[in-house]
Amino acid sequence: MKELKKEDKSRIVSELQEKFGRAKGVVFTDYRGLNVEEVTLLRSNLRSAALEYKVVKNTLAKRAAAGTSVEPAKDIMAGPVGIAIGFDDPVLLVKKVLEFSKKNEKLQIKGGVIEGGVCTADQITAISELPPREVQLAMFIGAMQSPVSKMARLLSSTITQFAYALEALKNKKSEGGQG
Repeated sequence: MKELKKEDKSRIVSELQEKFGRAKGVVFTDYRGLNVEEVTLLRSNLRSAALEYKVVKNTLAKRAAAGTSVEPAKDIMAGPVGIAIGFDDPVLLVKKVLEFSKKNEKLQIKGGVIEGGVCTADQITAISELPPREVQLAMFIGAMQSPVSKMARLLSSTITQFAYALEALKNKKSEGGQG
């Protein structure tokens, strides 16, 4: 890597720090062995899903991680590190990176930070098996609606029974007053 000027380093750090601050998921990879074409292909695969892939010096990445949810993962940033960043759906990020690494075994997953939690390579693999965010949300909403609809039916039946009881009491009083 060519020597960077001080201004370039501080620009890289501030840009990366801003991205780390917004990221829902960050996956660290060892890209040794990948040629320029393969890294370009990885970047393009990730970009098509609104994800990013950066190769940055570890010292700059560690500096950028300071004060963000990525900071606890600074130990993972050793040796050559490529950084995949996702801003919306961390599961999609993990799936895309693992999909590429299955096709090209030179890309090794080192670990990551998902929704603020540091993950090992094995945990990253486990996360990749989760359904996409939209499916998870639909499952969650379905689970939430079930108790709500049961509660609504229960309340409705209680109110209906109460109304019948009031009607019966009213009828009983009106019958008692005539007799």
